[in-house]
Amino acid sequence: NMPFGLKKYRHYLPLFPLAIEQFDFSGYDLIISSSHCVAKGVKHDDSVYHISYIYTPMRYVWDQFETYFRQPRTSWPVRIGAELMRPYLRHWDRNSSKRVDTFLCISHNIRRKILDYYSRESQVIYPPVDLSRFRPGDTKKSYYLMVGAFAPNKRVDLAVEAFNRLKLPLKIVGSGQDEEYCRSIAGENIEFLGDLSSEKLVELYQQARAFLFPGEDDFGITPLEAQACNTPVIAFASGGALETVTEQTGLFFNDQKVDSLCESVVEMERIWMNFTPEAFQQQTERFGRKIYKNQMAHAIEYGYKQWKDGI
Repeated sequence: NMPFGLKKYRHYLPLFPLAIEQFDFSGYDLIISSSHCVAKGVKHDDSVYHISYIYTPMRYVWDQFETYFRQPRTSWPVRIGAELMRPYLRHWDRNSSKRVDTFLCISHNIRRKILDYYSRESQVIYPPVDLSRFRPGDTKKSYYLMVGAFAPNKRVDLAVEAFNRLKLPLKIVGSGQDEEYCRSIAGENIEFLGDLSSEKLVELYQQARAFLFPGEDDFGITPLEAQACNTPVIAFASGGALETVTEQTGLFFNDQKVDSLCESVVEMERIWMNFTPEAFQQQTERFGRKIYKNQMAHAIEYGYKQWKDGI
């Protein structure tokens, strides 16, 4: 138990590698790790097959360091501490990848990063969207919707700044470290709803004019949930959104700046009725649960057999 561990766990990031290495799974037949930070670094001996499903390499020490530790949002002591620890965490992240026999990952975006940072190949298996739960509704309203954690890479602040200018209604679902700041700069047209029940969330998806996805994400399940509800998406043209959103189901903006996002919202106001149910269905069916389960089961069984046979 660490002091303030539940609320201040991010401050213990330099200790995460040490924590995961307290686990030693030597003697098991199979390890399946699900990792976005350090889980892939669990220890074991050579008699164990380790397959790791990677959501992202440790993004805050690689390509999104500036997003997480940019000024003036981060204090100078924290920034300096992060810069000092970054080489160590990168070294550990790269070296611990050698403990994995087979890499699976959530997107081609992450596949490229695994290749760049770890010099390892990986197989893409997209996370599933629950199409039985996220379904089209009967009513559309005029508000825009954003759903997710208030993490730096999600760029909730960008959405708030854009809608402060546009004066259009925006509803934001979620909580997190940037919430207090985003609330402090938001105008009266922006509503913060916190964490909601699944029933209320589905209703919000169904009735929204469009869904906002202004961050650069590893994959991004929320745009698919929106599309499953026949709601078009406005997404930053980078990262996982390029794999989950198409020109038939949404719009892209090219710069993570207020002007660029505002231009796309204005365009959405003009064309939101042109998106078809058929386009949404065709896109989201590719990410169904059955496809995910079949791909994951095959990858684990095939990988384990290949490893066991020494291939």
